Amino acid sequence: MVKSFVLGILFFVGIGLNVYADKKTGKEIEKHYAQEYVIPVPDPLYKPALPAAPVDMVPEVRLYNIRPHREPSIYGIDVSHHQGSINWDMVATDVNVSYVYIKGTESSSHVDDEYQRNIREARRLGIPVGTYHFFNPKASGLIQFENFSSNFDINMQDLIPVVDVEHRGRVSFGHFHSQLKFFLEQIERVYGVRPIIYTGVNFYNKYLSGMYKKYKFFIARYHTEEPPELCDDVPIVLWQFTPEGYVNGIKGHVDRSCLLDNYSLQDILIPQN
Repeated sequence: MVKSFVLGILFFVGIGLNVYADKKTGKEIEKHYAQEYVIPVPDPLYKPALPAAPVDMVPEVRLYNIRPHREPSIYGIDVSHHQGSINWDMVATDVNVSYVYIKGTESSSHVDDEYQRNIREARRLGIPVGTYHFFNPKASGLIQFENFSSNFDINMQDLIPVVDVEHRGRVSFGHFHSQLKFFLEQIERVYGVRPIIYTGVNFYNKYLSGMYKKYKFFIARYHTEEPPELCDDVPIVLWQFTPEGYVNGIKGHVDRSCLLDNYSLQDILIPQN
């Protein structure tokens, strides 16, 4: 009986040692992976989207190059119904508003409540104005274009239209790109002008890289004095540097942007035929 008791004690001690060893090994493994695989901090503007492939298949993101930028000198804003009823006479007195992009449409049926008024008022005061469409990856590119074209009058525009691409959605990678490309190509086919793509640094590097090199870009990057850089050498014409700007005539915050490097207002104006 004594022998059995001793063997029992040794058995439970052995189990305890194995559990301790497993916990220690687990912590060492966690420590190893924490050192080897550092997850990048996401762009504060965008919620993480589902990857198009398993994490271990997503290619490493590398910046194409780091080049010096000149000090921005031409500033503008973009607005929607979120800014409420804008006093455009006051906006026109603000030296930091050389152009304005106005939200027109979203997805397959939505039209911004303030769109028509904002367009009319900005043009009345001679502020160069353009329209942007918020792209929905789950909606048909054709139906989205029908919504856009039903509300977009090119004769009321000064600036090249912008397509706002911020979400991948839960659609397949192929579906996302086929619908987006169709929408972009329809604008160019019907209106004779290639649209500008608006997005964020992280979103571009993960989902758009290498597929839209013929387009100009309007890139959002906040909380830094350094202009955005992408993993491709594509033209970043506009930089949206804050969502918390203030200008005359608008109550509360407004998105502010600037033209980068050697780009001028002429580079975002619709060519006059």
